Amino acid sequence: MIRAMIVSRQARDDAEAGLLAPYAVRTAASLGRKYPERRHDFRAEFQRDRDRILHSRAFRRLEYKTQVFVSGNQDHYRTRLTHTIEMAAVARTLARALRANEDLAEAIALAHDLGHSPFGHSGERELDELMRADGGFDHNLQGLRCVEMLEYRYPDFPGLNLTWEVRAGLLKHQAAQPGATLDGHALGPCQVLEAQIADLADDVTYLAHDADDGYEAGLLTEALLDTQPLWRMAAANAQAEFAQIPDDRRIAITVRCLLNLLVEDALRTSSAQLERHAPQSPAEVQGAAAMMLAVSDALRPPMLAFKDFMFQNMYFHPAVKEANDEAVRMMRRLFLHYVAHPETMGAKARARVPHEGLRRTVCDYVAGMTDRYALEEIGKFKLQGAPPS
Repeated sequence: MIRAMIVSRQARDDAEAGLLAPYAVRTAASLGRKYPERRHDFRAEFQRDRDRILHSRAFRRLEYKTQVFVSGNQDHYRTRLTHTIEMAAVARTLARALRANEDLAEAIALAHDLGHSPFGHSGERELDELMRADGGFDHNLQGLRCVEMLEYRYPDFPGLNLTWEVRAGLLKHQAAQPGATLDGHALGPCQVLEAQIADLADDVTYLAHDADDGYEAGLLTEALLDTQPLWRMAAANAQAEFAQIPDDRRIAITVRCLLNLLVEDALRTSSAQLERHAPQSPAEVQGAAAMMLAVSDALRPPMLAFKDFMFQNMYFHPAVKEANDEAVRMMRRLFLHYVAHPETMGAKARARVPHEGLRRTVCDYVAGMTDRYALEEIGKFKLQGAPPS
């Protein structure tokens, strides 16, 4: 008779020695949390981080934040939430194959867009302009603010009190700056492997899936996609895998093969780099002269060309740009409305004004909004026709 056995957190920590490569971050070696907590009996530290992110309000709000198309335009387009979930799945695949810490890679992936404003990158650029004299706006730093202070869940500390490794994983741009630190610990010059995995998973996931949404929206045609070498490679792989592909499924199958092509190439290339450099600790990965995670020299040019193609034919397409630009113009009016009338913000936001300052508080408030809620507030205050200041 087989009896059920509960696997303790300590047993899982001990098992990492045999499962993970020397360069992977081990749970037991974590630099810990800003506010000490008793460790859970059954959940590992990075698993707890993952769960805290999933249960946060900021994560739920990603459902109504723009990925490419303003949220609510169509049921099947990706949102920040669906992109994040798809990206996290790719991150787990990469982490497992490379013997990295899956829980850590997934937690970083799930948190990577928590600081994004409404209306996508256009909204981020507008907030950065509005905050130019007050420190600017960067969605990575905003994500850190979100998990460190803007979430309200616990009585003993602000934010989610995530481990140092997850918080550091959100600062991919900052890690490359000379001497960058978080809580006194070095961020770079390269990030730990699990953070690099999340970053690469982001790149390959949005490239494949934005192409899928672009075709669905009628902005990209099969003939236009066929002008790209990367797409033709994926289409050739699709033909090799399936003897016959119905016309109405050809794009979906090619998108699937495009994602497989990028992920498998990244795995082979990164595995070879790790074997060549043979880092024996996460610190050696951080201190390396170059990233350990990468696509091959052969695939990089067509991948970069495909990115340029997407910017020219989709992200800057008039149908996308005009809708986003109009939404962002209204968001600017909303920001300036709150600066002039802070009493119209929520009570929790108003309470932060004395120690955060008015404009930073307004920035936090607007950045946390979904597209839908921002548009509701714009309508409530009748800001659609107000001239921008």
